[in-house]
Amino acid sequence: MDETVAEFIKRTILKIPMNELTTILKAWDFLSENQLQTVNFRQRKESVVQHLIRLCEEKRASLNDAALLDIVYTQFHQHQKVWDVFQMSKGPGEDVDLFDMKQFKNAFKKILQRALKNVTVSFRETEENAIWIRIAWGTQYTKPNQYKPTYVVYYSQTPYAFKSSSTLRRNTPLLGQTFETHNSTTPLQERSLGLDINMDSRIIHENKVEKERVQRITQETFGDYSQPQLEFAQYKLETKFKSDLNGSILAEREEPLRCLIKFSSPHLLEALKSLAPAGIADAPLSPLLTCIPNKRKNYFKIRDK
Repeated sequence: MDETVAEFIKRTILKIPMNELTTILKAWDFLSENQLQTVNFRQRKESVVQHLIRLCEEKRASLNDAALLDIVYTQFHQHQKVWDVFQMSKGPGEDVDLFDMKQFKNAFKKILQRALKNVTVSFRETEENAIWIRIAWGTQYTKPNQYKPTYVVYYSQTPYAFKSSSTLRRNTPLLGQTFETHNSTTPLQERSLGLDINMDSRIIHENKVEKERVQRITQETFGDYSQPQLEFAQYKLETKFKSDLNGSILAEREEPLRCLIKFSSPHLLEALKSLAPAGIADAPLSPLLTCIPNKRKNYFKIRDK
């Protein structure tokens, strides 16, 4: 068993209260009943953890096995999280899809991995006809962070999916695109302590005034028409180093500091227009970004005044 997997399992077990440990391990269904009977759960937790890690090493636990343990723990403590709700709707005249769980898993993982090189996706089905999805995000250059995952709970054949609130809000639009494989999604936010999809009255539009403000500012800035297609914008920055500290090497530097920033997208202006409504950026956006159509250029040089 890989050291990173052992550390992952160790950290997860340490989070589990001792009075829940056997219940969660049985629900995990990775270690057999005979193996669990060899563990003395009345001894110190550190000793229990070491014994469990040895058993996992014997069974050569994988990263996915460790992720499933984390999902089980999160299921037991789901009410401690705040969840965003996605309500999915069909267009007029569209039929309800026949749900194929295997096809859904393959498509979901393939779309995410195609969009982002380093990402791990794990699934766990429950008796409530729900599928729990655990996503550990990386970047193009870093491995997935297993300790800051996003959880998604999807109830097949219903219009609801639940996503755990995360600091990685930039990945929310990507999840929405992934669900479009089966449905068109409309994001709704719910500050909730549960996942009972029958409680429709609890699904509310939060911060309605703020959302209306963002929409108004976005429309005032970009208009309600399609934006001109532009693939990149480039900014050259030249500035002197400023600091209240005296005697530093940079403070005595005569030459300005220079850097080059380039934004690129198949449709840059439409991408910028969607930033604030998607919650990725504050409204209004910087005039350096929104002035591109008015100035009719995409090369800018920024100097000290």
